[in-house]
Amino acid sequence: MTKLTADTVLVRLHEMQSDEELQKYQRYFKFGEGEYAHGDRFIGVRMGHVFNLAKEMIQLPPVEIERLMESDIHEARAAAMSIVAKQYQAKKTSPERRQELFELYLRRHDRINNWDLVDLAAYHVVGPHLVERPRDVLYRLAKSGSMWERRTAILATFAFMRRKDYADTFAIAEILKNDPEDLVHKATGWMLRSISDRQQLTAFLDTHAATMPRIMLRNALEHYQPDERAKYLAMGKK
Repeated sequence: MTKLTADTVLVRLHEMQSDEELQKYQRYFKFGEGEYAHGDRFIGVRMGHVFNLAKEMIQLPPVEIERLMESDIHEARAAAMSIVAKQYQAKKTSPERRQELFELYLRRHDRINNWDLVDLAAYHVVGPHLVERPRDVLYRLAKSGSMWERRTAILATFAFMRRKDYADTFAIAEILKNDPEDLVHKATGWMLRSISDRQQLTAFLDTHAATMPRIMLRNALEHYQPDERAKYLAMGKK
């Protein structure tokens, strides 16, 4: 059996490189100085191909996943995060390996440095790992100086919400309503929107709509009726 390594993944990614796809990324991500993707390097691999490759490489050892995370190529880090998520979710993955993957995500969050990289694994690794464990780490992340760690904090709560447990989503959303970054506002709004208990969400909005960033509030209100949305938007920040 061929040994799975980070180099194997990198060779395959370069084989799938497309100049046309690279141009799409250059239009889609914000690369200007001071923007969130400034300095990030894309080679032009369709994300569907990246995810298919991750399925093939699902057994990649954590030490090789970390090597892949250290690559300056964005698609390599996306492959790493997709492998982490798929490996964590696999039925045959041991509790010890899941712990290792969770710790790898947190320890190398410096390489999870764009919105799509956070979204690939925060839902599927960080949140599920904490369902029956203390969640203090999420509050530390929510107060981090890194916008990507703050985004992880709120997106991870989706795993709790699926069990009708909304307390951490509301608590972290309250922390992040003062966040300076739109990409954190959007993620927080999405999580609030996903809360199925309308009574609890309405109570939160009654208390916090007036101080919530506009984009967070708009996203949170997506499933409300037009008249209800208008009421809360009138309360919110201009």
